[in-house]
Amino acid sequence: MRTKIKYENAPIRIKRAFQEMQIVDDFLPPPNKLVLKEKTKKITINLSENSLSFFKEAAKQYKVPYQQMIKELLDKYTSHYNKVK
Repeated sequence: MRTKIKYENAPIRIKRAFQEMQIVDDFLPPPNKLVLKEKTKKITINLSENSLSFFKEAAKQYKVPYQQMIKELLDKYTSHYNKVK
């Protein structure tokens, strides 16, 4: 059985935070929108050793494939400049 928590004795900063709290609309996509596979195409690309080293090190740090990082960077670049047109 859960007991209801009472905040009468909470520090003033906690009380103020609860009073100022606002409920926001759900902005997250539904699960079925998260699993959509984007159409991709395999290519061969030549990168400088410096660029490749950078992405491989960053990928190792964040535990993601370096190709995925490069793809995401290119997708963001493309999206940005498609909006600018």
